[in-house]
Amino acid sequence: MDESQLIAKLEILSTEHRDLDAAIDAMAFQGSADQLAMARLKKRKLQLKDQIGAIRDQLIPDIIA
Repeated sequence: MDESQLIAKLEILSTEHRDLDAAIDAMAFQGSADQLAMARLKKRKLQLKDQIGAIRDQLIPDIIA
């Protein structure tokens, strides 16, 4: 993937991460949240966070000065 494709993928994943965060907050606010569904959303959110981190690492190389 070139840099523009990585940036586009990063934006998509970041948007999905924010949406999941909002969904988890809404479920918690309702109080009658399905714990299994909430756990699945949290797991997906963590997967997205890992993918976002990997893409950022590709975009910003680790330079030892």
